[in-house]
Amino acid sequence: MAKAQLDETDLELLAVLTRDAEITNKALAHRLRLAESTCAHRVRSLRERGVIRDTRIRVDGAALGFPLQAIIKVRLANHTGDKVTALFDALAGVPRVLQVFHVAGVDDFLVHVAVEDATALRDIVLEHITVHPVVRGTETQLVFELRDGPGPLPR
Repeated sequence: MAKAQLDETDLELLAVLTRDAEITNKALAHRLRLAESTCAHRVRSLRERGVIRDTRIRVDGAALGFPLQAIIKVRLANHTGDKVTALFDALAGVPRVLQVFHVAGVDDFLVHVAVEDATALRDIVLEHITVHPVVRGTETQLVFELRDGPGPLPR
């Protein structure tokens, strides 16, 4: 996606929404000193232009019985476009996968997972990743703690 044309009001809207996605339009408009209709129109425009991709609720995996998080590094034997795309799609569809990153460097994919225990982690690697002929190898790293960064907008 090309860089969107955003004015100062758009950036202020995004800054508030990234901190509090549940804020009502009325409260958002009040905070930024905008008319409610203007505020709603601008948020709708940001969605339509793809600047706001979605709104999600983040759940605590441990509270759901998935306390163990890991990053599985995946290295490919070859990099044929169709095979890379097929693997990317397959990895993104594996249960307990939180995110999949297609990256440059020694590793080709980073797969972030949340699982019940070490056995479930092993099963993801053996049953969903190494079964693909294009995969040359994997390396798994446990996540001890995860913290959010400030994101792309100034605070």
